[in-house]
Amino acid sequence: MLQHRSSEIIELKHFSPASVEDISSVHESAYVLGLEKAMEKASEQGMLFIEGSGPTYATASTFQDSLIAAGAGLAVVDAVVAASKISPEPPSGFALIRPPGHHAVPKGPMGFCVFGNIAVAARYAQKVHGLKRVFIIDYDVHHGNGTHDAFYEDPNIYFLSTHQDGSYPGTGKIHEVGCGQGEGTSLNLPLPGGSGDVAMRTVFEEVIVPSAQRFKPDIILVSAGYDGHLLDPLASLQLTTGTYYMLAASIKQLAKELCGGRCVFFLEGGYNLESLSYSVADSFRAFLKDPSRASEFDNPAFLYEEPSARIKQAIQKVKALHSL
Repeated sequence: MLQHRSSEIIELKHFSPASVEDISSVHESAYVLGLEKAMEKASEQGMLFIEGSGPTYATASTFQDSLIAAGAGLAVVDAVVAASKISPEPPSGFALIRPPGHHAVPKGPMGFCVFGNIAVAARYAQKVHGLKRVFIIDYDVHHGNGTHDAFYEDPNIYFLSTHQDGSYPGTGKIHEVGCGQGEGTSLNLPLPGGSGDVAMRTVFEEVIVPSAQRFKPDIILVSAGYDGHLLDPLASLQLTTGTYYMLAASIKQLAKELCGGRCVFFLEGGYNLESLSYSVADSFRAFLKDPSRASEFDNPAFLYEEPSARIKQAIQKVKALHSL
């Protein structure tokens, strides 16, 4: 796609890693410095387990790799914000990074995640670009507990997560809405297994759009997990490549309407490399307003009936809770 659309796709190849100060805006300094010190041990052992629930491990380059991943997100934020000053329709940004970030909690790593890339970017957008109100959408199949924890008491960062009910790490209950000054700026919507394209379209129209319209963000950041795909082995939603095209196109349009088109996606989960590849590529097609090619990959024969009554119940409950 890069070769054929070079004038419309800008690839950021040269950027700085995130600084320890950037990371420490979200994570405890003791964790950041401790991980840096652990690199010598990882070098001696070849691999080091740093958290067991994922499990999450480190090699000798993990600290630097994680700074580079977070730095890529900051560079994309810079580029999108700069473009938004000269164009009413700036390009959408996508940080294609590893390791992912949304499970990393303020005091440490978790679930394959080392630093909270999107959380670090949210703080950076506020501090460096003066974008006070940040709206985060997390459609990974797992709850973004790290991002959730970082901003649970923050009224200026709205965290909205859809995830499979009962999936790892077991957090993100519907009644968790934020606390203190941040009460009302956390929205968790656990969806039953088997939820698919119809569920996500309804969630977007009835939950995501009104939440964003009421919050009035200065920028939208997206934890784009592709592990809700029907073919992904780690969960049991039945999203399709076409679902991800719809989400990318719809979020891009929402950003255009609410915050000058400022929108940056961050790659999170995705464990079937084929469905991950097709779905990310289709997200890019949505950004470029190219037609979806989901029909070349998605097989409708694999789909089964969505648990519509349970989906409707979850959506109605979250709408009542948040007065949507």
